[in-house]
Amino acid sequence: MDRLQGMRTFVAVVESGGFTAAARKLDVSLSVVSRVVTELEAHLGVRLLTRTTRLVRPTDTGAAYFENCRRILGEIEEAELSAAGTHGTPRGHLVVTAPTLFGARHVMPIVVEYLQRYPEVDVSTLLLDRNVNFVDEGVDVAIRIGELSSSSLQAVQVGRVRRVVCAAPSYLERHGTPRTPEDLASHALIHTTAVALTPEWRFMVKGESVPLRFRPRLSTTTNDSAIRAAVAGLGLARVLSYQVAAELWAGELRVVMADYEPPQIPIHVIHREGRHAMQKVRAFLDLAIDRLRADKSLN
Repeated sequence: MDRLQGMRTFVAVVESGGFTAAARKLDVSLSVVSRVVTELEAHLGVRLLTRTTRLVRPTDTGAAYFENCRRILGEIEEAELSAAGTHGTPRGHLVVTAPTLFGARHVMPIVVEYLQRYPEVDVSTLLLDRNVNFVDEGVDVAIRIGELSSSSLQAVQVGRVRRVVCAAPSYLERHGTPRTPEDLASHALIHTTAVALTPEWRFMVKGESVPLRFRPRLSTTTNDSAIRAAVAGLGLARVLSYQVAAELWAGELRVVMADYEPPQIPIHVIHREGRHAMQKVRAFLDLAIDRLRADKSLN
């Protein structure tokens, strides 16, 4: 069998999420895709895909093989571009994911600059407040906030942020400034349900993380709306420092109880390309790492 055809077909099936979509992507018949994948599994002596009437997913072996195939095919593409004299020009389709608010404020300007620099690349951005699966959704680069679990993905730290409690100066003038977590019992608190359904904030007290449960005056689904309510003087909100950087600099909000903040949270740029990243990925990584590390609100 043609191994390269088998790899390309298998990668197309995984990235597209099914045989029919892969056939459209490759511009071949459904029977050809099915036959090539069957021959590939027979050649390798393992099952690469789990097939149901509604879903096609890689097995554990298939997921590892997919990553290797994607790397090999990328290296072949790089070699062909190099031979054609266009190695230095990023091209193709890039998929980037980031948290919703972070993506809108910090990643989209980078994406726009990247597209203006490299006219032969198209970009899809997935701005979602969940960890997107690289294989299932064909992601090339992710920006994630928080400690990372162990994985085969490559990670580069670009900054750190704090989890802060803040309020408008007008609110603090009317109701006083809380000095300790216990003081919050007499204040109006704004809770973001997208962060946690249970209204609970954690604080560092004598070196230990201590939970504080409360009844919120306002519950809302987004950090943006919580910030707007805090700026309007409704009460105290708890958000990540980058989310209110502009409001803090403008004097619209003030941070309180900084001595009780939990440890800072790292920000990473993540990719799966390894040391020999494809040119389109490498160019985006270089730009994103440089821009994010230079951002004062993230460091």
